[in-house]
Amino acid sequence: MDNAKLTRRRISDSIDAKKNLLADGTMVNTIAALADRIAECLAGGGKLVLCGNGGSASDALHFAGEIVGRFEKERKAWPAVVLNADVAAMTAISNDYGYESVFARQAEAHLTPNDLFIGISTSGNSENVYRAVLKAREIGAGTAALLGRDGGKIADKVDFPVIVRNNVTARVQECHILIIHILCEIAEAKLTGM
Repeated sequence: MDNAKLTRRRISDSIDAKKNLLADGTMVNTIAALADRIAECLAGGGKLVLCGNGGSASDALHFAGEIVGRFEKERKAWPAVVLNADVAAMTAISNDYGYESVFARQAEAHLTPNDLFIGISTSGNSENVYRAVLKAREIGAGTAALLGRDGGKIADKVDFPVIVRNNVTARVQECHILIIHILCEIAEAKLTGM
């Protein structure tokens, strides 16, 4: 296959994944409701606590950057903590408790009932994200997850399961970035009154 043909095919695949998301009324409504919950959390003095593995770890960092910095509007900074950003905590916890506990242990340290936990897992089955969700629920924080495939075991454990129903990790991640931008745009507009 030549490079131009492959490029066109992948762009088409990405467009199709987004069209499928657009056609899923339940997911559109869940995204809108999650944006409202993010705005409520931040307006009420809470913070976002995020995590993911691999590309999803980068998505968590991207999300927090838009919240702490800004998305499109000049405004005050809002709090967001990314659990996979703390290398010392991650390696210490992994060494002492195992990688499966790396996010749950940090969630225990950082989350309060006023906060919103957002996990990102393209499979929906990342054990360390799953355990962090359970810890967040135990603490009484709100819970959400950006997921792929069928949502995996995480979907039924969060208040806001945002599921990109696609089996290709790259297509799921491309949709996750779009969703993150939508969430930030809506929350920012609500919180700034614009």
